[in-house]
Amino acid sequence: MGEYVTYRKARSSLLETARQNLTESAIRKGESIEASIQALQANLLTASETAVLKSGSPQESQAFVERLAEQLPTKVQCVQLRDLNNDRIIASSCGDRPLGSIETSWWSHSPDASSNPISKVRVTTFLPEEDPPNTGTDLISGEPVNEGQLRLRLYAPVYASDRYLYAPDTPGTPDYALTIESRLGQRASDRRFEPGSLTGYTVVIDQNGTILEHANDPDRVGRNIKQEKDAKRLESIVRNAISGRQDFLHLFGLDKAGVELICGYTAITSPLSHGGGEQKWIILAVTPLDSALAGLKQIQQVLFTLILGLLAANLLATLYLTRDLALPIEKLQDYALNIQCRSTSDRVPHNLRIREFNRLAEALDVMVDRLKAWAEELESAWKEAKAANQLKNEFLATISHELRTPLNAIIGCIRLVRDDCCDDRDEEIEFLQRADDAAIHLLNIINDILDISKIEAGTLSVLIEPVDVNKIIQEVIDIQEEPIQQKGLKLTVTESTEPLTIEADPAKLKQVLINLIGNAIKFTDTGTISISTRKETAQTHNGDDLADGSKSSRVVISIQDTGIGIAPDQQQKLFQPFVMVDGTKTRKHGGTGLGLAISRNLIELMGGAIALSSPGIGQGTTVEISLPLLDIWSEGEDRPQDGLDSPELRTMSGVRPEES
Repeated sequence: MGEYVTYRKARSSLLETARQNLTESAIRKGESIEASIQALQANLLTASETAVLKSGSPQESQAFVERLAEQLPTKVQCVQLRDLNNDRIIASSCGDRPLGSIETSWWSHSPDASSNPISKVRVTTFLPEEDPPNTGTDLISGEPVNEGQLRLRLYAPVYASDRYLYAPDTPGTPDYALTIESRLGQRASDRRFEPGSLTGYTVVIDQNGTILEHANDPDRVGRNIKQEKDAKRLESIVRNAISGRQDFLHLFGLDKAGVELICGYTAITSPLSHGGGEQKWIILAVTPLDSALAGLKQIQQVLFTLILGLLAANLLATLYLTRDLALPIEKLQDYALNIQCRSTSDRVPHNLRIREFNRLAEALDVMVDRLKAWAEELESAWKEAKAANQLKNEFLATISHELRTPLNAIIGCIRLVRDDCCDDRDEEIEFLQRADDAAIHLLNIINDILDISKIEAGTLSVLIEPVDVNKIIQEVIDIQEEPIQQKGLKLTVTESTEPLTIEADPAKLKQVLINLIGNAIKFTDTGTISISTRKETAQTHNGDDLADGSKSSRVVISIQDTGIGIAPDQQQKLFQPFVMVDGTKTRKHGGTGLGLAISRNLIELMGGAIALSSPGIGQGTTVEISLPLLDIWSEGEDRPQDGLDSPELRTMSGVRPEES
């Protein structure tokens, strides 16, 4: 589109330049014709005043005529001196061919010579049919004659020398007539049109529409413009030129080739005007449209070459870009197809040379990393779900065994008593006691299950109040004394020398201690179980006491046994629900695997912490419970009323529930 616009602009510019130049050329042609005619008139008038011609001597006149034909600045075809009295040729440069008829009446009313001497010279035109046949060459110079040029004959009167001497003021009829026949020479603008020239060839039309000169088509000379194909436009040119307008117009059919023409036109005063009103000649500078746009061919060649260059560049760019676009896409395609077979260290190629593809590669890297992370999370979650499913199966197998054992004991003991299989009352009481113990054991298992369900639901609550640690420990020891004695274990208790009061739920704390000491008894066949308490004082990060004068102190209860111990990689798992060191059906020690999980949650709910450590298998186990100690105040100070006299209820969320 850009090249098409450029082509149209160039064509418009060349056409506008041609129009302006042709108009200026028509003006110059008209001025040249006027100047040539005036020069002929002046030279002819001067020659007619010579004494040689006035004498009427044939020999002298012939020599003078021949010299005049050669010396005139405007080339002429013939110079002739004729005797008007007998119409005889006295002297001629073109042989005996008469140059038309001469009307002597032209000079009968000639204006005064002193006022306008040049008016004595009469100018006429003649058409090809008035011209006798010739060889097409100038009779004087021998050069080719352009038959389409303007044909002029100029007549000047010559008076006999004696008559002019005795009657100079009486013009009358001249004795002789000096005649010049000229085609105004071979003007540069009359030459055959050359491509690239914007002068055009000359066309002269008189006011009546007769073509007087047509430098490019001599056959049209003498025809009227009404006979032309584009008569209306030609008539419009004649009217506009006569009115004084100088302009240009496009024509068709004024050339023998029948092509579109451009012509500039103007008007000059006709030299044939003699007292009958001023006549006009219309001068046209004509050129074919293709010749006026000859420079456009070079522009066309340049644009055509540019189009070919652009097409070639486009093709090369397409091939280059296709390669640069295809290679990154292929690399990304290969990476996407083979990503499942690649190692995790492989990355998307980033040296793709195109910024957008590099950004796409970066986005793919991020996406692949995210997918890998999600895959790892899914794999981890799948493993956890698999482990949880296995733990669930183990728990179901364990809990069914743990539930059936006391139930069978209860059923067996009751049936023995019911069927009166006992020997005496003491034996019945013994069986009933066994059933009662089995029922209590069954109840504890069910309570553990309920507690773990409450923990998972977040509804387990504790009632916080001041608790004497030593008293709670002693109560638990009293409960566990019989199993310790039955297994022959040694129990050592190390109590603190000062009273230790903590913030805890006494029932839940007792439940935790029973569970922990029970585990120590269960997993210790021989040796010692040691229970100790101690106080630890925690300080702020800079070692100072708290701002209110109290110390951040805690009570640590340690339960140590010499039992089977625990492997280091299994120690943290024991605080998870349903996890046991030995979860097989053939394990030596019973249990549901809920005790440590419940104990940890209860201790944390009371604001404490629980930790388990063991050097390894067969090296015993130590469990420590850390609980906050009540504030210690100096003797004689009043204890602030902080609400501890009334129990505080805490749930798993750590927020006191609304009372209902």
